[in-house]
Amino acid sequence: MQTKVAQNPKKTYTQEEAFNASLIYFKGDDLAARVWVNKYALKDSEGNIYELTPDDMHKRIASEIARMEKKYPNPLSEDQVFDLIKNFKYIVPQGSPMAGIGNPFQIASLSNCFVIGNEGVSDSYGGILKIDQEQVQLMKRRGGVGHDLSHIRPKGSAVKNSALTSTGLVPFMERYSNTTREVAQDGRRGALMLSVSINHPDAEDFIDAKMEQGKVTGANVSVRMDDDFMSAVENGQTYTQKFPIQSADPKVTKVIDPKKLWGKIVHNAWQSAEPGILFWDTIIKESVPDCYADLGYKTVSTNPCGEIPLCPYDSCRLLAINLFSYVDQPFTDKASFNFELFKQHIAAAQRIMDDIIDLELEKVDVILDKIKADPELDETKAVELRLWEKIKEKALQGRRTGIGITAEGDMLAALGLRYGSEKANTFSIEVHKIIAIEAYRASVNTAKERGAFEIFDAEREKNNPFILRLKKADEKLFYDMLEYGRRNIALLTIAPTGTTSLMTQTTSGIEPVFLPVYKRRRKVNPNDKDARVDFVDEVGDSWEEYIVFHHRFKQWMSVNGIDTDKTYSNEELNKIVKKSPYYKATSNDVDWLSKVRLQGAVQKWVDHSISVTINLPNDATEDLVGKLYLEAWKAGCKGVTVYRDGSRSGVLISNEPKKEDEKEAYTPFPVKRPVILEADVVRLQNNKEKWIAFIGLIDEKPYEIFTGMSDDEDGILLPRWVNNGVIIKSRNEDGTSRYDFQYENKRGYKTTIEGLSHKFDPEYWNYAKLISSTLRHGMPIEKVVDLINSLQLDGESINTWKNGVARALKRFVEDGTEAKGQKCEGCNSTNLIYQEGCLTCKDCGSSKCG
Repeated sequence: MQTKVAQNPKKTYTQEEAFNASLIYFKGDDLAARVWVNKYALKDSEGNIYELTPDDMHKRIASEIARMEKKYPNPLSEDQVFDLIKNFKYIVPQGSPMAGIGNPFQIASLSNCFVIGNEGVSDSYGGILKIDQEQVQLMKRRGGVGHDLSHIRPKGSAVKNSALTSTGLVPFMERYSNTTREVAQDGRRGALMLSVSINHPDAEDFIDAKMEQGKVTGANVSVRMDDDFMSAVENGQTYTQKFPIQSADPKVTKVIDPKKLWGKIVHNAWQSAEPGILFWDTIIKESVPDCYADLGYKTVSTNPCGEIPLCPYDSCRLLAINLFSYVDQPFTDKASFNFELFKQHIAAAQRIMDDIIDLELEKVDVILDKIKADPELDETKAVELRLWEKIKEKALQGRRTGIGITAEGDMLAALGLRYGSEKANTFSIEVHKIIAIEAYRASVNTAKERGAFEIFDAEREKNNPFILRLKKADEKLFYDMLEYGRRNIALLTIAPTGTTSLMTQTTSGIEPVFLPVYKRRRKVNPNDKDARVDFVDEVGDSWEEYIVFHHRFKQWMSVNGIDTDKTYSNEELNKIVKKSPYYKATSNDVDWLSKVRLQGAVQKWVDHSISVTINLPNDATEDLVGKLYLEAWKAGCKGVTVYRDGSRSGVLISNEPKKEDEKEAYTPFPVKRPVILEADVVRLQNNKEKWIAFIGLIDEKPYEIFTGMSDDEDGILLPRWVNNGVIIKSRNEDGTSRYDFQYENKRGYKTTIEGLSHKFDPEYWNYAKLISSTLRHGMPIEKVVDLINSLQLDGESINTWKNGVARALKRFVEDGTEAKGQKCEGCNSTNLIYQEGCLTCKDCGSSKCG
């Protein structure tokens, strides 16, 4: 059944109209407005926008959920659903559900994350390529993907092919990483988690793989730690790695000093924030789905951020409950938490999540229909078709959900509790316990009306630690579950809520506030004689300074009669912050060991996992990182990531200035241009004009560029689905060079567009040759972008072209690269980095794309 929205709404809005309307909706918060318009407003492939504000989006989502509700007894109405999700106040579908529900313009999944299985798949090239193709097919439908590499033979193992011995894990890590970087998802890269067991003989190579600059840049990596290894580290014992891992009769064994390998893990995490750690025995022991391991629900890896451990071909959709909204009379001495409303909304959230599974099953059917209708040969489509059939089977059979939270830090502050204090931790644990009990109760009640998940078996679950915890907390719930079953195999998580928290205007996930107050600057118009000038920069531009308050800190100020429009000195601001519940409760203030213990205690009431990063200052020691990891294991955490400020050279750049002897070296490409180059196609829209860029690549780095308009009489017409191909250099009869673009059409035949150099305006071509020359001589891409931006060109059209080239090349700048010589338009900071082709300010968080 198609949705109402699928009838294709006719009314469209410009980017500016949607942004301005959303700016009013978000009460002047330009970052929240930009995020919503760019990521979640309904739009077609041509960039036409069909929603003016988030109210339109919430009506779209409510309509679809209400349509699903009508299938079952006692349905929620569209108005009831809308009241729960409007204004991002109570219940917030995250990411893929927000963008995809009721969206007729994309054939995409509503699932945020998937895991690919390797059971029955050897580490033959056929098996490796099958997983690679499955990863591509999931990422192109907007999903993040995780898979484990523990089945791959260790380096040096005998193989029956011309190589004679196995190459080990690392080449395949690079393969899967490169695939992730190739797949575009609505202007962003895919997300991948690669994991391996510490028991694998190549674990050390896996741990070191990302330390080499430019290697495995398209994946997060985590090590599956078992209790035997952790105990061996703590007690100074030896440890035996095996292949196959944990085998009673291994083909390969390797006795190691676990402390040495542990030291490497800690050092690499201290230096580069990876690898992350997964405490695998804790994950498996606590996992409710693993009670059904023999029926296909054995957990094998996690999603890219680690909060959802999954079995092969299972998927999950995410939803966050905004905890701040349940504080009555926040920031007053009468503040209280509305537990009754909270419990009602947890039940509604779980019901809505079950409806979203039905909506996802519809989406999967659309994907399957498209695959079947595609003109490729049956053997070409076989892997993709079977992949989505298995995903549908798992979603239908287990009906897994992912209810989480956001605004934990603001909730505590609103109640007058300091994040990280014993009292605050006790309250947080109680809140998460209630979420677990009420979500499971809702799943039981839904099972009464809709039926239990297909393979529910109370006998299998009776000794699971999580289920026993629920029994101790609420015996009636436990016995109701025995009688009626449960609608969903697993229910809970705590995911990162980056863009979600921007729109709820709260702290993110389970994290504390980053900063309650900071300063920004805006440029003063020199013709404005009445403007206040607080700062004049080195080039003579005048700036007015103004204060930016964290939204809920500003609310605290208003409640307590403190003027939020006044200009304060730093000393006055510090005094104000000291009076607030956010004092000594920022991400830099919280005691790290206390935070780890809180995560472990909350984890007892989360059946999946928790995505949380322990942020450390730059001067934190490796010894501290090691202590945090050990404490996390003992506290019952399922996983942990540590990020030390300024780590990840080349990813997150330190503010330390480079020494004279550390000047960047340009690395030239081959002097002779290869005949055939791999090429990416990048489509752009500047105002009403559509542009296209063909970027020739060597080792995934731009080598040359051809670009111009894509829809005028002399431009290039290329099917929308073509995202890559090759550029072939040849000679014309007169001896001049010619560059042709070739791609494979849907029938598997080669299609060639001849003469890229002659398809575009000659002026564009001359500048393109200049830019290609700088690329070929190895100039860093961010410096090429700076060069392009500095070109002084006459005419609107040529400047539009210039902007298009810069935008196309920015996509290849490595995330975290420092944008030297540029300033944030919001706060005038020079502390800017590239993230997914956008300039992001590390001081105020604002982002500028294009």
